[in-house]
Amino acid sequence: MSFAQIYTEKNYSKIAAGSAETDIIRKAANVTPSPRQLRWQQLELTGFIHFGMNTFTNKEWGDGTENPQLFNPTALDAKQWVRACKEGGIKQVIITAKHHDGFCLWPSKYTEHSVKNSPWKKGKGDVVREVADACHAYGLGFGVYLSPWDRNSKFFGDSAKYNNYFVNQLTELLSNYGRVDEVWFDGANGEGPTGKKQVYDFNRWYALIRKLQPTAAIAVMGPDVRWVGTESGYGRETEWSVVPMEAQRQDNVAANSQKEAAFAPKNMMEDDLGSRAKIKNAQSLVWYPAEIDVSIRPGWFHHPAEDTKVKTPAQLLDIYNSSVGRNGVLLLNIPPDKRGLINQNDIASLKAWKAAIAKTYSKNLLRSAQVSGTNAGQVKAMLDDKYTTYWTTTGTDTTATINFTLPSPQDFDVLQLQENIAVGQRIENFVLEYKSGEDWRTVAAGTTVGFKRILKFEPLQAQYLRLRITSSRLNPTLSSIGLYKQAVLPENR
Repeated sequence: MSFAQIYTEKNYSKIAAGSAETDIIRKAANVTPSPRQLRWQQLELTGFIHFGMNTFTNKEWGDGTENPQLFNPTALDAKQWVRACKEGGIKQVIITAKHHDGFCLWPSKYTEHSVKNSPWKKGKGDVVREVADACHAYGLGFGVYLSPWDRNSKFFGDSAKYNNYFVNQLTELLSNYGRVDEVWFDGANGEGPTGKKQVYDFNRWYALIRKLQPTAAIAVMGPDVRWVGTESGYGRETEWSVVPMEAQRQDNVAANSQKEAAFAPKNMMEDDLGSRAKIKNAQSLVWYPAEIDVSIRPGWFHHPAEDTKVKTPAQLLDIYNSSVGRNGVLLLNIPPDKRGLINQNDIASLKAWKAAIAKTYSKNLLRSAQVSGTNAGQVKAMLDDKYTTYWTTTGTDTTATINFTLPSPQDFDVLQLQENIAVGQRIENFVLEYKSGEDWRTVAAGTTVGFKRILKFEPLQAQYLRLRITSSRLNPTLSSIGLYKQAVLPENR
């Protein structure tokens, strides 16, 4: 496929051999997201719906020999799924159209292993359509997960035939369900029925997606979005969206992906992927942001024994701070049960979580502060709730100090920062300090900011504060800054 189909002029930068570090840093500071990547990042919260044959066999993985007659939800309501996600603050939903067992949740013309041979709706049902229609009705983005690994297909292992089969199925999903906003592949590639190794034709798949759904982000075996490296919901504390192009290589991703049902993904959580030390020898740099996935339950598919093991609103809030608040997008899995409904425990947790986020960020204490320091006249751009307006330094300043004086001492325990990533990701180190007597003491310190950085710390009362940016790639930017008091939630419902 053409290079232009994968990259834009600004989200990729080639590094000439022998480039000075200053040139590499300047290029890194000017790599920016494509429009589809920026839209994806601004979602912040996306939902995964794991539903399929495994729901009815009470397994996490199927082997492809399951009888389609087992698939028979009695009360399937995709609107309930999407409504529950929306009420939890989720902006986009991805459905597992086909998992590793090869069972298709739509009536694919290319296999008999699908809903068309199930008793559900007498073989006339289409789960993908119901989810797509619900997403479009409720104003949420819609995405599809299509497992490259297919343990049912007789073609798997015959690379040419299987890639044709896969392209046919992908074409169905991208052509018949309206707008698709995300296409999600993992790197799972175990043995098929033949025992032969399958070679995936990713470039052909990418070209098809760009042709049929040009606004869709391709994750996480894809050029637009990468997997953060853990399924815990916790991102790395230093998260650069600009990384060496080597991080995009499919074989590198696949090496850390699933091979068998008992496989635990390797922890790819290196301290960082894009610091100066990581990019100094890069041949090219690319905007490649992190998606952070986790399930609201221990498993990815619904298991009745886990109905009492749903993550609490307090746990979800901590995950939010440590995923969205670490320059990532959170992909939260909420699996429906055999009835085809999301359990009320999951729904209650989602609602309380959204309410806690709303309450936490309802009052920015810095709005009423007097401001002085570096380019203080621009600070209003950080407090106007408009992402496109932003503060920056003048000339070639890469450091800055902004002072805030509150009308009176206030209680707070959360700092939130946002860079304008449409300009680039630049901040490398920052610290928030408060004045105690004549001394300045550290409240919290961090490295990267990116689209959003949240630092939660022990509650503190202060009136005089300052933010110091101590290191940046070219001029730093901030589109928002906020000081908040986090809503208190019980650990248990």
